[in-house]
Amino acid sequence: MPRELLLQVTPEIAANELLLKDYLSKQIKVSPQEIQHVSILKRSIDARQKAIKINLKVFIYLKGEPFQESKIELPVYKDVSKSQEVIVVGAGPAGLFAALQLVELGLKPIVIERGKDVRGRRRDLKAINREHIVNEDSNYCFGEGGAGTYSDGKLYTRSKKRGDVTRILELLVAFGASEDILVEAHPHIGTNKLPKIIEDIRNKIIEFGGQVLFDTRVTDILLKNNEVEGIVTQNGDTILANKLILATGHSARDIFELLDKKKIFIEAKPFALGVRAEHSQQLIDSIQYSCDYRGEHLPPAPYSIVKQVNGRGMYSFCMCPGGVIAPCATSPGEVVTNGWSPSKRDQATANSGIVIELKLEDFKPFAKFGALAGMEFQKSIEQKAWHLAGRTQKVPAQRMIDFTQNKVSADIPKTSYVPGTTSVEMGQVFPGFLSQILREGFKEFGKSMRGYLTNEAILHAPESRTSSPVRIPRDPITYEHLQIKGLYPCGEGAGYAGGIISAAIDGEKCALMIAETLK
Repeated sequence: MPRELLLQVTPEIAANELLLKDYLSKQIKVSPQEIQHVSILKRSIDARQKAIKINLKVFIYLKGEPFQESKIELPVYKDVSKSQEVIVVGAGPAGLFAALQLVELGLKPIVIERGKDVRGRRRDLKAINREHIVNEDSNYCFGEGGAGTYSDGKLYTRSKKRGDVTRILELLVAFGASEDILVEAHPHIGTNKLPKIIEDIRNKIIEFGGQVLFDTRVTDILLKNNEVEGIVTQNGDTILANKLILATGHSARDIFELLDKKKIFIEAKPFALGVRAEHSQQLIDSIQYSCDYRGEHLPPAPYSIVKQVNGRGMYSFCMCPGGVIAPCATSPGEVVTNGWSPSKRDQATANSGIVIELKLEDFKPFAKFGALAGMEFQKSIEQKAWHLAGRTQKVPAQRMIDFTQNKVSADIPKTSYVPGTTSVEMGQVFPGFLSQILREGFKEFGKSMRGYLTNEAILHAPESRTSSPVRIPRDPITYEHLQIKGLYPCGEGAGYAGGIISAAIDGEKCALMIAETLK
């Protein structure tokens, strides 16, 4: 039997197989030659002390003990081309993993995606970055793989109670992700590597008889006696099926409007909103690692910070070490920011959403919109930012200390946000209570992370698509909509997930529930 060991080692030892084996041999009092293999099960960084350590959980196999390299393989899929059909609207993680699960269960998914495939999306991302042209169906939020494809590919989740996180990670490995994601405390694929994995998932769905339709936007849901009959696309085509997984993401405002218009019950949901702050990665490293140079064995440092300010939570969101800020508008006449990192996280800057939790009462000025009040609140800020920054994809920007002092920045240095910035007093973008909380909160952040509050840090506004402003209510047991039979609200857009992993888990659960009803 292998020996399990929990240990703390230096970054140099953790990064070198021979040094690690030598260290372990001393711990268990055998010669290094007696150690046949070391399997690293978990790895995390402990930067609480000046001497940074790496936490490891390992299995040690000695010579003579049975050991075989395990290979993660995909489940056995069967041809579903002639099986019962299930419509899946949206090809983000919820929709794709729902479709994969349906194939595994012997059902035929018909995946409807308003945007383009991963390769086709790149032209539209270039257009928004370079020419300030927003394609409403193909952008950082819409298209194959959803918002996560070109905005980082973070896999860290706190949703372990929601389902089998390991299963989702292993499926991603089987489709080509590094096995490191099974080990790291904060796994991450990277925007540069995720598209190929998503393309392979799509090809597997098609190989076994599923369908994936791109450039196909749902404009109506067909109902009869409060039961799903199918959908209608923008071309007027009808696709019939009495099971529909609605996995359209947190930015599909037209779907929320469609549901509201058809009197399909939805409700406003609180979300968080704020700015995206960019520092130099070197500064964040020096704060987090308490050193001038992190060395070659430590990754670019992330940070996570939470404060209570005036009775509101203010916190970092989707922190991107060695990353860049991206334009994530989904309609002309608005600006939205998000962040992403390549797999190596090797850019010179670090950025994070810094957001404040909103309450339903904040949406009262938009009460006439009913369940869409939060969405209209969100939209109003994005549109105001667009006007203030010059009616392009430039965003309002301000130096951090200038913002805390209500002072327009005399200049804004070039940031990682490619479309560019316009110097604006950020208080003009947000309602007064939000601006005040942000100002006080940044001062508090500066007390916790000495050096964080600096005029070298640039704030970009707004960070507004943290989660869906709408919840589509469903039965907690069957996952079916409370009112419409055969409708399965799913993932982030429906208000039941927050990130790639939790969305994928939710997609699988919806597929499993559908299979149960069809037994």
